Amino acid sequence: MAGRMVEFPSNGSTANGYLATPAAGKGPGVLVIQEWWGLVGHIKKVCDRFAAAGYSALAPDMYHGKTANEPDGAGKLFMALNIGQAEKDLAGAAKFLAGHSSTAKLGAVGFCMGGQLALFAGTTNASIGAVVDFYGIHPNVKPDYAKLAGPVLGLFAEKDGFVTPDTARGVEAAIKKAGKPVSIHIYPKVDHGFFNDERPDVYDKASAEDAWKRTLAHFAANLK
Repeated sequence: MAGRMVEFPSNGSTANGYLATPAAGKGPGVLVIQEWWGLVGHIKKVCDRFAAAGYSALAPDMYHGKTANEPDGAGKLFMALNIGQAEKDLAGAAKFLAGHSSTAKLGAVGFCMGGQLALFAGTTNASIGAVVDFYGIHPNVKPDYAKLAGPVLGLFAEKDGFVTPDTARGVEAAIKKAGKPVSIHIYPKVDHGFFNDERPDVYDKASAEDAWKRTLAHFAANLK
């Protein structure tokens, strides 16, 4: 079920993204937020998987056309991310996605950098009723957890050197302190990026499949 590139308004300008919709035409809307590599094939395939599962999925292009295929380039794009522009792009994406969603509440899921941006989107868009954070990290993105409009599911990796288990538990504690519902799961013996099946160096099939089931269950329970 292949999606397509779309353009949507973003605070007076325009942004682009990859939209995949289910055979039924509309399903619960989910924002899918990229890793530090950019809007690459893997993220588009994740959108396609959501569409096959009955969701309308939109991956906004947070780098506006730029991608990287090695860590140095990805790191430069990652650190150059304009947080103010990112907030506008996420708001525009959520508004556009709402027109393709069968539910009033949207979900947000992100990976690596996108995991932190999914939390950020959940605190800056009242329409987002559930967040899934896959090993999220960005030093310049600081979500105000008190503004979360729905529960958070965090999926982390025991061997992650970027987002250590201690860091993951710190995120959990901060969300709980803000009085918001959160549950986290730390997968044993796997590394950062374990969900990315295009990275054989870190991909872990069993953990990725379990994380996908948990993600779908989280959205099924909370997007009404």
